[in-house]
Amino acid sequence: MYPAQSPSRPKHWRALLLQGVSVAAVSFLTSGLAAGTAHAADSEQPPRAGEIVVTGAIPDDYVIKDQGSTARLDLSLRETPQAVSIVTRAQIEDFQLDTVDDVLRQTTGINVDSAETDRTYYNARGFDIVNFQFDGIGQSLSYGLQTGQIDTALFDRVEVVRGATGLLSMTGNPSAAINFVRKRPTKDLGGYATLSYGSYDHVRGDVDVNTPLTEDGSIRTRFVGAYDTGDSYLDYYHSSRLTLYGVAAADLGPDTVLTAGYSWQDSDPRGVSWGALPFLQADGTPASYARSANTAQPWSSWDTIDRNFFADITHDFGGGWNAKISVLRRARDQDAKLFYVYGAQDPDTGLGLYSYPGAYLDKLRETTLDAHVTGKLHIGGRDHDVVLGVNYGRSYVAESEAVDASAIGISLPGDTAFSGSFAYPDWSDYTLQADFTTKITSAYGLARLSLADPLKLMLGGNVTHAERTGTSYSTPYAFDRTRFLPFAGLTLDLTGNLTAYASYATIFSPQVYLDRNGSILDPLEGHTYEAGLKGEWNDGKLTAGVALFKTKQKNVAASLGFDTAIGQTLYEAVDAASKGVEVDLAGEALPGLQLSGGYAYAHIEDDDGKAARTFIPRHTVRASMVYSPPSFDKLRLGASARYQSRIYHVYEDFIAEGEDATVEQKAYAIVDLMARYQVLKNLSVALNVDNVTNVKYWSSLQWDQAYYGAPRTVSATIGVNF
Repeated sequence: MYPAQSPSRPKHWRALLLQGVSVAAVSFLTSGLAAGTAHAADSEQPPRAGEIVVTGAIPDDYVIKDQGSTARLDLSLRETPQAVSIVTRAQIEDFQLDTVDDVLRQTTGINVDSAETDRTYYNARGFDIVNFQFDGIGQSLSYGLQTGQIDTALFDRVEVVRGATGLLSMTGNPSAAINFVRKRPTKDLGGYATLSYGSYDHVRGDVDVNTPLTEDGSIRTRFVGAYDTGDSYLDYYHSSRLTLYGVAAADLGPDTVLTAGYSWQDSDPRGVSWGALPFLQADGTPASYARSANTAQPWSSWDTIDRNFFADITHDFGGGWNAKISVLRRARDQDAKLFYVYGAQDPDTGLGLYSYPGAYLDKLRETTLDAHVTGKLHIGGRDHDVVLGVNYGRSYVAESEAVDASAIGISLPGDTAFSGSFAYPDWSDYTLQADFTTKITSAYGLARLSLADPLKLMLGGNVTHAERTGTSYSTPYAFDRTRFLPFAGLTLDLTGNLTAYASYATIFSPQVYLDRNGSILDPLEGHTYEAGLKGEWNDGKLTAGVALFKTKQKNVAASLGFDTAIGQTLYEAVDAASKGVEVDLAGEALPGLQLSGGYAYAHIEDDDGKAARTFIPRHTVRASMVYSPPSFDKLRLGASARYQSRIYHVYEDFIAEGEDATVEQKAYAIVDLMARYQVLKNLSVALNVDNVTNVKYWSSLQWDQAYYGAPRTVSATIGVNF
């Protein structure tokens, strides 16, 4: 059992491991600096035939020319009839975007709702993002949210396709699909290691080593490790995350490649919040807190072990035909001891807040199989691209709960809700509360027809059968649906640099939310339209696009609040529509100048034409810029900014029948700065400053509680590459 308070504890074994690995890695790598510098002239000579080139530097580019997230075809951003943003490895390293939340906060049109320290919701174009992709293979988010943090050390880049992507993600959703492209082994020997220290004793170590096992690189491996730990500006909160990843690839022949990898992440935070700070006092006036305030307890925790195995085999048949078979297996186990505070405090008496501790064991098992072929057909004197594939996914969720009935509903007067003094509960035995299996089977196809040299038409569809069996908190948790999701896209090259496009997609996504009667909400259904203009310049190194979109969706989940009787949040289904515009820019604008970012506007309303989902900002701006002077390329300077317009949330009948209360977050902007200097050929130092102006802001307004975003923080990093 955890004590009620633990002001100090021995170093975790992972901290000791990090110290040993970091010291050994840095010592080993720095020992080669002199040799690396002395032979710099030799390294500039062209490699001999069959020689393995030593490369360990992090790439500098902010643009990727090709992506396959939308159609499994290697299309340029300009050839893709949907809005696409890509966060490259260079941007991740420049601004220390160490988690998925960090990456998506810097991505055009994406909003990250962090109402709690270790659970996150994402939305785009007014609606929730409910699926992630890994190397283009879709996996749904359990309960439509992400628990814990996904470390970005594993990924080469993150691709974001805004709009409905049902063709490949098994179900259609009008928000966006997030595709995480894993690092893969190459035929070059190389790697790098970094060690950073920052505010609140935040320590992070990374290592990434690529090693060919044969002289010609036909068998090759890659290992990635990261450890991240530190205290926080939030009272009692301490994070700890260890990530390990290994992957191997083998050329089975001149046309066949087999790749297999395994990742393991253990996240063990303490002082985690379940819910957060209540926005309103009992009289409806906004509550105000110190930025460090936290309703969690020092004993609260959310230990998560996430294991992922993947393998794929690709074969080139020649003549433009290729095939790929992929398998993904995920096993996640969570052990959470949580503390929730509910109610509204009377500003005069200090009464009105109450306790709700809960303990949970959560088990998730997912298996996904995908097989597809791509190729070219020569018809009518023209080459046309085709994709045909099948996909099967099965997930199993089991959740058990333990309670201490005597600790529920205890009054927390004055500041006791934030003092971290609530005793560790005497938990009961665990009882199974949720036990359900979801199966999704789909077959998809797409033809990209070359109607004329500048005109391409994409026609495709996805037949999806989704079923779920089981129960959740004593209610049936089942559905059985089949839908056909058509997709159409058109691109027209206007000039050598500009392309116009339009697309149409349908929406179908089964949900996991319960209504006030304990029944599952009907699936999301609807359609979305998009049209835009894209361009590329500087030999494809600079890309830009503007998109107009319109979406209508039925059965959108709207929160009715937390039901203390069952310990669950309940929802109602509403209809909503959104329309807006997005502008995106990425790449090298001038020699040494890299840009990434854009502007997004979303107008969201219900069937009556009233503003809906007002916790989502209508205007957002994301902008990142780094400059490395061509005459002094050892220096790299950068700035990143994110802006969002005012958001608000109306709580109906909060004060009395017919008397509402409103909480708002005014518009704000966050600015981050970075600088990196290449001291030696193999050694660099960097400095990052986040939230330079120390803006105080709510992290979310989606629910009736949240916490404040991080204040100004500083970190310094030393990096070694070989």
